[in-house]
Amino acid sequence: MTNVAHGRARRRLVNTVKDAVRGLRTELALLNRRIGGRLELRDGDLDLLELLARLGPMGPSALARQAARHPATMTGVLDRLAKGGWLTRERDPLDRRSVVLRMRSERVTEVFALYSGMNRALDNLCATYTDEELTVIADFLTRASTASHQETTHLSDT
Repeated sequence: MTNVAHGRARRRLVNTVKDAVRGLRTELALLNRRIGGRLELRDGDLDLLELLARLGPMGPSALARQAARHPATMTGVLDRLAKGGWLTRERDPLDRRSVVLRMRSERVTEVFALYSGMNRALDNLCATYTDEELTVIADFLTRASTASHQETTHLSDT
């Protein structure tokens, strides 16, 4: 294969990967919207709750930064999520003037139950790959997630 032909084949393969990532993003967004609807959450609420569940308790400003949201918009959202029983606000033991947000553990179980079908599908899919292939896939997805986070941060700063 010539260098030109190899370059074209490589470009097609890279574009196929990018298309697959965009397709996955769309399908996951639709799944999240459907689950959010079942839980009577607004768009974006599930993202905030997922950040709290994955990253652990944090203050409202830190959550706003992680979610790339303006801090001023967070108060109303957090009030609604607290009223709905999704999170708690606790005084920070290190700084009594600050608040720490925690997702309520019983609600985490409720969310996981709705994702159980997708988790089973992913388990079945992963079973078709070798450990070495899963290592490459996990590395790619982790690095793609990091790149996305960096671009989100960059866009937030401009």
